[in-house]
Amino acid sequence: MEAAGAAEVVAQAAAEPEAPPPGIAPAAPRRLLALLRDKLCTWHILKTILLGQMLSLFICGTAVTSQYLAEHYQVNTPMLQSFINYSLLLLVYTTMLAFRTGGDSLLQILKQRWWKYIFLGLADVEANYTIVKAYQYTTLTSVQLLDCFGIPVLMALSWFILHARYRLIHFIAVAVCLLGVGTMVGADILAGRQDSEGSDVVIGDVLVLLGASLYAISNVSEEYIVKNLSRVEFLGMVGLFGTIISGLQLAILEHKDIMKIQWNWKIALLFIVFALCMFGLYSFMPVVIKVTSATSVNLGILTADLYSLFFGLFLFHYKFSGLYILSFVVIMVGFILYCSTPTRTAEPTTVPRSAGLDNAALKLDENDSETPAVAVQFTRGESVVLSTG
Repeated sequence: MEAAGAAEVVAQAAAEPEAPPPGIAPAAPRRLLALLRDKLCTWHILKTILLGQMLSLFICGTAVTSQYLAEHYQVNTPMLQSFINYSLLLLVYTTMLAFRTGGDSLLQILKQRWWKYIFLGLADVEANYTIVKAYQYTTLTSVQLLDCFGIPVLMALSWFILHARYRLIHFIAVAVCLLGVGTMVGADILAGRQDSEGSDVVIGDVLVLLGASLYAISNVSEEYIVKNLSRVEFLGMVGLFGTIISGLQLAILEHKDIMKIQWNWKIALLFIVFALCMFGLYSFMPVVIKVTSATSVNLGILTADLYSLFFGLFLFHYKFSGLYILSFVVIMVGFILYCSTPTRTAEPTTVPRSAGLDNAALKLDENDSETPAVAVQFTRGESVVLSTG
């Protein structure tokens, strides 16, 4: 009996897995944590986050000054504000192009690509105008939600024009960012920021979709020009044609509104702050796009509305909701996920040369590789000995 009991105890001990020593964690979770730390805690991601949030603060500055002008001084002149920004770009970057010589001079650029930059300037000017105009017809919720339509349009354009190839993690990251935007909109509704229903919601929604699509076209063009030509060329040409287009539109649509402005130093200061923020946004966005991509930048600046809200708590007496913090965290998580894995670039297919030429070149390469090596040696008698290997 005792022998049978001892045998049973030994069998149970053999069947039970041996517990790891206390204080030593399993290797798999440690490896996973180390992998996440190496992938997410890098200087590239930190730099991308900082640059993206700097752009968000510039956008926040333009939004806060525009709203302050509208609510406190009844000044609604989006085209005048855009015209000032394009004029600054013209003054700085177009002038830099004018002093260049050679193939990348202003004259050569206009000769080769003038019509392309007219369409780019038109898309950029109208994107700014239609989004601002949409607020007169639809609600804040519609603008915030439908404005995200530009992200899938941007990804599609990048796929076909820039040959960008996305991984599953990128689509998950975009979904997480859009979830954060939905959380922000829900917080707006709960906080009571939806005071008006808009005069014509359909027109407003169409304007938002049009503006988001034009922004996507402008951003894809910007990424292509910055990565293949130069940042100064993009800003100089946008400044040149943007000034012309916005100036014409300003003279037609807003000349009466400008005449009604009761100018004082506070209004002038708000215009100056808006112009500096917009000029900073346009000047630094190509830098960030060159480091990352247009899609990554658009995901990063989704936090701009949240920064505007935080300023609005003090300036416009908004109500605070904890969902705003949650939405900020969700958007940043999606942004970091997107930046953690770079996109691939598909090589454009090229038309092969004729088979005869390719085979001849291949044959020459083979003959070259089969040519025996020749070694030259000098002996004592100064005679030359040739040997092949």
